[in-house]
Amino acid sequence: MNTIHLNLEPLVQNLTHEQFYELCMANQDIAMERSATGELIIMSPVGGESGEREADYIIDLGNWNRQTKLGKVFSSSTVFKLPNGGDRSPDVAWVKLERWHQLTQEQQKKFPPLCPDFVIELRSESDRLPPLQEKMQEYLASGLQLGWLINPQDQTVEIYRPNQDVEILNLPATLSGEDVLPNFKMNIE
Repeated sequence: MNTIHLNLEPLVQNLTHEQFYELCMANQDIAMERSATGELIIMSPVGGESGEREADYIIDLGNWNRQTKLGKVFSSSTVFKLPNGGDRSPDVAWVKLERWHQLTQEQQKKFPPLCPDFVIELRSESDRLPPLQEKMQEYLASGLQLGWLINPQDQTVEIYRPNQDVEILNLPATLSGEDVLPNFKMNIE
């Protein structure tokens, strides 16, 4: 099944963040995102291989975070209300603890109004690469500090950092969290 991009331009472009939240709550069986340009995106479910990889990445990041207690880890079910206007759901996300604590309890309960400091997007069999690359650029424009677009189909990883060109690596055995996630190393094989 492919991801569906619906053009509901006159309706969705004027949709407030609160209305988008209400739309998602009224349709909880449908995973939705909204781009910064207002495009409504209905996400397709992933297969077993992609789901297992995504779970492994969350476990690795979660284990590191439990030891360091530096932030909060989020799954692909979490939608972030990005500063640039989009409402996005990365496959794996991490937010620095001090940034998380700056949010009110109400903001933490709904779609958190911030961009994660770190995200992982995993290209599944049903994903086209250009929309994922655009999504990574949207995160960067919203304040992302480090992002990995893992592409098993092409055996590459794209690394996104602020004010730098995208670095493309042939699928390395491990990736480093650099200074964003100190001493974090993730096996991606």
